[in-house]
Amino acid sequence: MSQNDQKSARLIIMGPQGAGKGTQAARLAERYDVPAISTGDIFRANIKGGTELGRLAQEYSAKGELVPDEVTNAMVRDRLAADDVAQGFILDGYPRNAAQVVELDAILGDLGVSLDAVLELTAERGELLERLRKRAELEGREDDTEEAIARRLDIYDEQTAPLTSAYAERDLLERVDGIGDIDEVTARLVAALAPRVTA
Repeated sequence: MSQNDQKSARLIIMGPQGAGKGTQAARLAERYDVPAISTGDIFRANIKGGTELGRLAQEYSAKGELVPDEVTNAMVRDRLAADDVAQGFILDGYPRNAAQVVELDAILGDLGVSLDAVLELTAERGELLERLRKRAELEGREDDTEEAIARRLDIYDEQTAPLTSAYAERDLLERVDGIGDIDEVTARLVAALAPRVTA
């Protein structure tokens, strides 16, 4: 079975909290017939499976600490080597910093594949704050105060801007407006990807 006549899409999806990344990653995964892989899902699968990496991740989480890059990187490496990723993937929540970009390059290099595109869902800050405020009310998230939400958006801006710049320099970045009807946003993403991926 030649890879040339197969559908394939190797993508990263980025965007601030509230931009609809999870929703759109799931829709694109279905369209291109590849798994959507979020770091949260990888953590949960490893913890549930009782793997050594899962136990390590749980130790850090239990202390309220961020899981270190080396643990996250090892989990992503392990996940991207799985059989269901042969024709591609959509990474959501990784890479989050410059060191993880370097590690992802190494992982993909070892697998003999490369990224097709990096999608960034964009949204006005005011729109994001409103969406997240509504979501917090609906889901009863008491920790989602306006200050906490604003801080998370600030962290995203600080940490992700250098990543999107790096991918833009490699001509991999596609910025797509994340505001609007879910179907409209999906259509924009698919249109942006059309020259880059085999559907």
